[in-house]
Amino acid sequence: MAHTKAKGTSKLGRDSESKRLGVKVFGGTTIHAGAILVRQRGTKFRPGENVKRGSDDSLYAVRDGIVEFKNKKITKFTGNKVIRQVISIKTADKPRRANLNSKSDDVNAQKKLSDLPVKPSVKKSATRGK
Repeated sequence: MAHTKAKGTSKLGRDSESKRLGVKVFGGTTIHAGAILVRQRGTKFRPGENVKRGSDDSLYAVRDGIVEFKNKKITKFTGNKVIRQVISIKTADKPRRANLNSKSDDVNAQKKLSDLPVKPSVKKSATRGK
């Protein structure tokens, strides 16, 4: 008979692999389009001009330029005001924004379409492989 009671093994003690979240590029850094700026869970950092948010909430650059961080007051659904950091890319040219109220863009697009050569339509035969 044993003098001490047998001790059971623990099923705990494992740790998950780190996800390497956080800011990858800091303010004032020159970057290229497609570069990941921040890996995050949720929206601690918000996308600004020339920055988009991926499906996993990571922020990436849409255009080449210089990274810029700003603080912005945001009103939540509950009415609480919170300060969030907004990341934007400063470029030499103007940022791309869709102007839905502008009619000149529609006219220019129609002119460009009318200038394209029209290919004659080709009829495909109804029978296959014969």
